[in-house]
Amino acid sequence: MSLKIAVFYGSTTCYTEMVAEKIQALLTADPALPKDCSVTLHNLKTQPLSRMADFDVLILGISTWDFGELQEDWEAQWDDISSVDLSGKIVAMYGMGDQLGYAEWFLDALGMLHHAISEQQCQRIGVWSTEGYDFIKSKAVTEDGEWFYGLALDEENQYDQTDERVMRWLNQLLDEMAELAELP
Repeated sequence: MSLKIAVFYGSTTCYTEMVAEKIQALLTADPALPKDCSVTLHNLKTQPLSRMADFDVLILGISTWDFGELQEDWEAQWDDISSVDLSGKIVAMYGMGDQLGYAEWFLDALGMLHHAISEQQCQRIGVWSTEGYDFIKSKAVTEDGEWFYGLALDEENQYDQTDERVMRWLNQLLDEMAELAELP
């Protein structure tokens, strides 16, 4: 099965972009991904959200700024999210934040993105355990408090765990995509 995979991200300080590049490199090199699959990067500074319609699998990267605010490239296109048709698409997300400096708003933008697309008829994959993080509150956490809506990364306080977390999460995504492919 040939899949067109796209990583859409907004990045002010380049950390979200660096993770997008890691995701692309790791997926492209992964033997579990069929060779006829493509993985492309789309910086929201120059690419409209409407381009999401062209892909089968979407990985969305967003960072939280200050007191729970959206990253500027996402914010500039925020009103367009509801008009993007995600029906039938597989969607995973990752978020960047500072769990110590902004413990009451850790990954809030990830939660806002989750809620913005939650009514869409897409297949959501890639939830991530809250274990190993130290924060007070987050809009990116499920009601039971055990999961983030996507991969949680903190380049300020846990940069040494980013590579391992990205690799584990991508393996999880590949497993979840394989399970979805087996569904009728």
